Amino acid sequence: QVQLVESGGGLVHTGGSLRLSCAASGFALNNYAIGWFRQAPGKEREAVSCISGTDGGTYYSYSAMGRFTISKDNAKNTVYLQMNSLRPEDTAVYYCATVPSTELCVVHAVHDPWGQGTQVTVSS
Repeated sequence: QVQLVESGGGLVHTGGSLRLSCAASGFALNNYAIGWFRQAPGKEREAVSCISGTDGGTYYSYSAMGRFTISKDNAKNTVYLQMNSLRPEDTAVYYCATVPSTELCVVHAVHDPWGQGTQVTVSS
């Protein structure tokens, strides 16, 4: 069964850090580009960052650039999102999903069902 499971969310204060994990089962991550997306209350889901399955290329949204780092461990079949200098506006449910490429790191490029996500809450 092909599945991606998000974890690592939590409650932190402004300026804090969290590392999210996206564990894959049923397929090898090194064959797929993976993206992190988020949806805040009352807002549309948006792309945060993506990483290539082949050459390690990455994409970051404007809000994530310089604060978040996406990485992957092929041996553990897991993609990570290290989030530093968190702000209250980063509060959202974070999801991971396969995307066609880092050039297509957008919500409408995700065709698989969304997982449960992991809640990130940043208090001011």
